[in-house]
Amino acid sequence: MSATLRNTQPVTANLGKDDSGELVSSRYAVRIGDLDVVLISDGILPLPTSTLSTNVSDADRNEWFDHRFLQRDMFDWALNIALVRSGDRLVLIDSGVGDGFEYFSRAGRSVLRLETAGIDLAAITDIVITHMHMDHVGGLNVDGVKAKLRPDVRIHVAAAEVEFWKHPDFSRTVMPEAVPPALRKAAARFMELYRGNIVQFDQTVEVAAGVTARVTGGHTPGHCVVDVASKGDKLTFVGDMIFEVGFDHPDWQNGFEHEPEVAMAARIALLNEAAEAGSLLAAAHIAFPSIGHVAKNGESFRFVPVQWDY
Repeated sequence: MSATLRNTQPVTANLGKDDSGELVSSRYAVRIGDLDVVLISDGILPLPTSTLSTNVSDADRNEWFDHRFLQRDMFDWALNIALVRSGDRLVLIDSGVGDGFEYFSRAGRSVLRLETAGIDLAAITDIVITHMHMDHVGGLNVDGVKAKLRPDVRIHVAAAEVEFWKHPDFSRTVMPEAVPPALRKAAARFMELYRGNIVQFDQTVEVAAGVTARVTGGHTPGHCVVDVASKGDKLTFVGDMIFEVGFDHPDWQNGFEHEPEVAMAARIALLNEAAEAGSLLAAAHIAFPSIGHVAKNGESFRFVPVQWDY
């Protein structure tokens, strides 16, 4: 199969009055009852396709990618964060990868895109970190970001996650060689910068009215998802629990999962939950804007993206 042509740099243009230099704004809003949710793209992470399916054969993996007209060796992982307005609270969910990673030069754009959208970082009252991998805490580690945040910003992280990163175990993961040291460094930097702002929780925490974080474990021991619910509507930001391949093959293990079997069980539970409730789902690594419904498809699932509201 011939290689698919793809951009090697972010798409940029100087059009209109937007001085960000970006052709598109890379943000998408949806209303959940009385709550406003905005998905924002932090960019793209090019990673080996093998990390999406460490427990299956090359032939099975290649078949999945071939059917989607994608390269067999490298895959562009979307990287998304979210922002939720609940009354007088503004909640940021994850922060992107930040800077300093040459191999992730097409990401690290969340702070720029927040500011381009007119979001003052000082207006953020709460931050939920789904887990402490570098593509979720790295945006907060960028020089100058902490000074722009309010001094009393609350950063909600599961207690199990904080404990895990004191002595992280990579024995069950299958990652590119350069990644584990970078993950350790980013997590340590995050704790160094924000220890005084971190609010730890056990299983669940209400971050704001209608915004709740709950621990799933699996991807990391303290990985959490965020439920946004109001007036009978619901959207769950599932972080790294579900990748695009996970709808067709929820039993395929991801190389970044520290607890693969726990992750698989949690992934299937989340997919069943969304399918049965008819609620919306969004994720860190589903193609932007990543919002859609989940439908049962025999023993697997089907992702039904929302129709864009222009």
